[in-house]
Amino acid sequence: MKITQRQFLIILFAVITITLFIHLGQVYSCWNIAKTALIVSRWLTMILLGWYAFRKKSLTTWILISMVIGAEFGHDVPSIAIHLNLFSKIFLNMVKTIIAPLLFATLVVGIAGHSNLRQVGRMGWKSIVYFELVSTVALFIGLLAINISKAGVGVIIPAEISQQNIPAVKAQTFEEIILHIFPENIAKAIYEGQVLQIVVFSIIFGIAVAMLRDQHRNRMVHFAESLSETMFKFTNLVMYLAPVAVFAAIAYSVGHMGLSILGNLIQLLATLYVALIILILAVFLPVALIMKIPVRNFIRAISEPATIAFATTSSESALPIAMEAMEKFGVPRKIVAFVMPTGYSFNLDGTTLYLSLATIFVAQVAGIDLPIGKQLLIVFTLMLTSKGVAGVPRASLVILLGTAASFGLPTWPIFIILGIDELMDMARTSVNVVGNCLATTVIARWEGEFDENVAKNFNTKMME
Repeated sequence: MKITQRQFLIILFAVITITLFIHLGQVYSCWNIAKTALIVSRWLTMILLGWYAFRKKSLTTWILISMVIGAEFGHDVPSIAIHLNLFSKIFLNMVKTIIAPLLFATLVVGIAGHSNLRQVGRMGWKSIVYFELVSTVALFIGLLAINISKAGVGVIIPAEISQQNIPAVKAQTFEEIILHIFPENIAKAIYEGQVLQIVVFSIIFGIAVAMLRDQHRNRMVHFAESLSETMFKFTNLVMYLAPVAVFAAIAYSVGHMGLSILGNLIQLLATLYVALIILILAVFLPVALIMKIPVRNFIRAISEPATIAFATTSSESALPIAMEAMEKFGVPRKIVAFVMPTGYSFNLDGTTLYLSLATIFVAQVAGIDLPIGKQLLIVFTLMLTSKGVAGVPRASLVILLGTAASFGLPTWPIFIILGIDELMDMARTSVNVVGNCLATTVIARWEGEFDENVAKNFNTKMME
C-alpha cells in the first residue's frame, strides 16, 4: 500500500512526539530506559526525517534535515564526527572557486552590457547610504541588548584564564582601511578571497570595456555572459554537495564542542540571538514592507543561502546561491552583481551587531564600567573598522581584538567568547546573508527595476 504525503507526515509527527516524550521522561526521572533504547528511538526519527527529505526532493529540505541529523550524529558518535570537517572544507573550497569568476563576469556584463555608467554611480551611492544606515542601527541594537541583559556582569572566570592574554592586534588606520579596498595584484586578491578588491577590479574593467568600440566591446561582453552562465551552472552542481557539507559541519561542531557548550554562556548567546531577531523584525521587516517586497516569497528565496550560511558559518559559501536566488526573485543581474558583493564588505549587519555587543561584554566581564559616552565612541569607531577587513579569516575576531586594544580593554575575556564563537557565528553570518539579499532587492526597487510579477510567482525549487 502506497503511503500518501499526508499520512507520512502524520507518522513522522507521531514518532517525533513519542521520542520527545520518552526523553523528557528520562530527564525528569519518570522512568529509567536503557541508553541503547534511547539512541534507537532517536535514530528511528532521523531515518524517517531522511526518508521525508528524499520524498520531498527539495534542496532546502535536504539542508535543514541534514542539520538535524548532523547534530544527532555528532552527539552520538563524536569520535567519528570530529573527522567529518573534511567534507565541509571540500564544499567551501569548491564554492570559493566560483566567487571570483562569477563576480567578474556578472559585473562586466552589468556595466559594459548596458553601457549605463551613470546608473553604476547611482547604485553606488544608494547602496552606501543604505548600508551605513542599516549597519548603524544594528550597532545600536547590539549596544542596547548587552546593556539590558548584562550578560558579562558577575561571570566567574578561572584564574588560569584571566592570567592569559591573546596577542594584541594592531588597530587599522584610516589609510590602511582605504588602501585595503584597492588590489595590488588581482591574482593575489583572488587567492586571498578579497571580495571587495575583486569587485573594484571588475567594476573598473567593466567601465574600460564599456568605453571600447562596439566590435571589441561585444566580444568581451559575450565572453563575460558565457562565463557568467557557466558559473551559475557550476554553482548548481556544487550545491548538490550542500546537504553533505551541512551534515558534516554540524556533526563536527557538536562532536568537537558537545551539546553542553552553552554552559554559563547561555545568557550571552541568548542576548545575541534575541538582538538579531529584533534586527530582523524591527528593521528588515519594516524595510521590506515599506519597499513593497513580497515578504513570504522573499523568505522562500533566502531560505537556502541563509541555511547554508548558518551551518557552514561562511558568508562566502552562500554568495553564489544567494545571487542566483535574488536573480530568480526578480532582481536584474546587473544590480545583483553590483550590490551583493559590495554588501559583503559594507553591509555585514549581523557582524556589526555582534561586535558592539561583544565589546561591551568584554568590559563587563573585566569589571570595567564604561560610561555611555565611551560606549557611543566605541560604536562610531566600529562603524569604520568593521568595513575594513573584508576577506580576512575570522574577521570579527580581528576587529574585536583591535577595538579592545584601542580602548584599553583587556583581551583575556575574549577567551570566553571563543568558546561559543562558532555558535554565535552561525547566527550573525546567516543574518549577514539575509541583510545583503534584502539590500539587493531594495536597491532594485529604488532603481525601478524590481520585477514584482516574478517575485510574486517565485519558484522555491531552486534546483530545477
